[in-house]
Amino acid sequence: MESATRVNGQSQPPQNSEEEGLETLFFPNQRKNKEPSGTRAVYGALKDNQSARKWVVRSISAAAVTAVFGLVTSDWRLAATLGIFTLVGTMVYHSRRESEIPRWRKPSAVQRRTEVQLKVMKQLGYRVLHARAVPGGNGQIDHFIVGRRGAFAIDSESWDKRLPLRNKLEKLYHGRFSKNERIDEALEEAKRAEELISTELGREIKVRASLAIYGPGMPWDSHRLRGVDIITGTKVRKWLRSGRDRLTETEIEEIYRAAEKALPPRY
Repeated sequence: MESATRVNGQSQPPQNSEEEGLETLFFPNQRKNKEPSGTRAVYGALKDNQSARKWVVRSISAAAVTAVFGLVTSDWRLAATLGIFTLVGTMVYHSRRESEIPRWRKPSAVQRRTEVQLKVMKQLGYRVLHARAVPGGNGQIDHFIVGRRGAFAIDSESWDKRLPLRNKLEKLYHGRFSKNERIDEALEEAKRAEELISTELGREIKVRASLAIYGPGMPWDSHRLRGVDIITGTKVRKWLRSGRDRLTETEIEEIYRAAEKALPPRY
């Protein structure tokens, strides 16, 4: 244990107290260890704090743009404005690329596109789970959402944009290929999730099944077919607002917690 030194009969704090204060200020959640503090400790905390590292990189990039443009044009107000736009642009770019499921980043572009839309809904009080397994089957629910308008299961699909989608006698065709089997799979996954969550919750709930389609143009934003909503991929947020249920915040939280237990993570 370090002890305070005495100078002219007065007690002085340890030399590294100021450094520890800085570390606590910038990294309040960083666990303290027995290693010497100071520059190395602050650097170590920064290295372990992923969010702080991202902000440092973005800030350095914006500052570099500001400095270069300011030196070239000598207009520092315009340079500062450009630096701010650079910072905002990098934030938007990375927010669209980052996923709550790290293993989605490379192979699952359409799931990531739906996830970006759902980030906005989360700010409106919706609760979201991604990549959830459905016990008792081999299926996966890409996105489970519960909010004021009900509970929803969305599977994101990437289909060939060169082939048209058409509905003929309650059958969905992509070009000349029938997609009824995929629709039935999505409905089965949602019904199974509905059963599992209802059992966990102790009361019955409804889970609305859907497929978010990216690629081919569709003559509708959403269309219900064989018990499943077929959604234009870019209209997911609009579709979520179309639910007829009216859930309270307490009910939303209860369903969300039950879904966490009933539908384990896929990865």
